[in-house]
Amino acid sequence: MRIVKVFKSSKAFNFECDSIAPDKSISHRCAMFSLLSDKTSTIDNFLLAEDTLASLSIAKQLGAKVKIDKSHIEINPPKELIEPNNILDCGNAGTGMRLYSGLLAGFDGLFILTGDKYLRERPMGRVIKPLRDIGARIDGREDGQLAPIVIRGGKLKPFRYKSLVASAQVKSALILAGLKAYSKSYYREDRLSRDHTERMLNGMGANINLLDNGWLEIKPLKKPLNPLNIRVPADPSSGFFFAVASAITPNSSIILKDVTLNPTRVEAYRVLKEMGADIEFIEKENLYEPIGDISIRYNGELKGVTVSRNIAWLIDELPALAIAMAVAKGESIVKNAKELRVKESDRISSVLDGLNRCGIKTIERDDGYDIIGGELKSARVNSYGDHRVAMSFAIAGIKSSMEIEDVACIDTSFPNFFEILSEITEVK
Repeated sequence: MRIVKVFKSSKAFNFECDSIAPDKSISHRCAMFSLLSDKTSTIDNFLLAEDTLASLSIAKQLGAKVKIDKSHIEINPPKELIEPNNILDCGNAGTGMRLYSGLLAGFDGLFILTGDKYLRERPMGRVIKPLRDIGARIDGREDGQLAPIVIRGGKLKPFRYKSLVASAQVKSALILAGLKAYSKSYYREDRLSRDHTERMLNGMGANINLLDNGWLEIKPLKKPLNPLNIRVPADPSSGFFFAVASAITPNSSIILKDVTLNPTRVEAYRVLKEMGADIEFIEKENLYEPIGDISIRYNGELKGVTVSRNIAWLIDELPALAIAMAVAKGESIVKNAKELRVKESDRISSVLDGLNRCGIKTIERDDGYDIIGGELKSARVNSYGDHRVAMSFAIAGIKSSMEIEDVACIDTSFPNFFEILSEITEVK
């Protein structure tokens, strides 16, 4: 088991960071959505991490020709997806497995999706059940609840589906399936989840519209989509670890360069600003996504906050936000976040376990938690194989030295994380 020590830092830092990992969500989608075109897609700044490379490898197994020159990727799709002669390995990526399930459900062939030991224990029923309801033939362990997932793709019927959860992965899977139906489909969720799929597919020529009544209308494809020609922006979820570092370290500041400023992706920064950090958004372009810089400055002691709205927009940042809450003055409360239970780990349990080891008082609930701000104490914490938990407690190490167990998982999303962290504090 790989263990990393992060040592407490007493120095301020001020720098511009242009090496934040490219956006994982967008990189996954670039690999998949290129298969819906009949021309070569060109992607710059593709995230070369284990999970996204797994999605790219699956595209190759489905017949795409892929050229990789560092982070410049060209994907030449096949005229028709081929039936692979082996299983399709999604690695640790729930995004890869759930979105590919929706995409492949509408294509002829037999497709088997699997992943690592952690992914094989993550719930897939939330995607598999609605796909079955619209005519997809899908099976898996525990009646499709767990991977490996077996898909017998074919014709799908149009649907009107209201999701019980606000999940970009569920929505994206249904959108991809709806593109292959024979007439319009409709999807709705109580709270709008992240919208990269709609933005990117519409940018490629799809017709997906949010209606005034809250339903998302999905018109089926009549012809192949236009190819992607995109530079993947930096990932605000990855950058948020260093935003927290700046917000909790006196006299420190950081500028995160060229990140997506999609409103559904920067909600955590708005919460951190509400807690007292000095944060500014500087938009520079807007094609597939709004892209620009984010400036974060220490602005004194943070204060506790209640987070109960737009949870789907900051679900991935909640572990890092928990570190800010742990050192804030007063009590912080997170509600309506049951989705944390089904991430790479049960993030409610794993984050609170780490905070408790650091001497922070917490209260666990089914859909969230309370964190009573205090002083982080040095501790050895378990990441439970969850990259965001591992990186969150590495940031906590800036305030009080930490040992983090099982950090190899960080390579799935942010391979140069410790390289950047070493500019702030000592890492061994």
